[in-house]
Amino acid sequence: MMMELILCNCPDLQVAERITQQLLERKLAACVNVLPAVQSHYVWQGKLEQSTEIPLLIKARKEDFIEIEQAICALHPYEAVSYTHLRAHETK
Repeated sequence: MMMELILCNCPDLQVAERITQQLLERKLAACVNVLPAVQSHYVWQGKLEQSTEIPLLIKARKEDFIEIEQAICALHPYEAVSYTHLRAHETK
């Protein structure tokens, strides 16, 4: 089974918990790590911005990625949701 790691930053713990709960209840994720807050720096609409965000590390099957993407976009308040997914290699 091919696994993926999906990284997604949330604006606060409430959003992070809502996404986590939905992914687990729908069995789209095997595990979600809600990480400690980070300070993010980025350019938005031509201006340098910074904000505190809560990162999620989502471990899931590759075949569930499209549904996970749809769930994140539906639950996330950002106008432009940013996430990264990486193929994870299983070890025995």
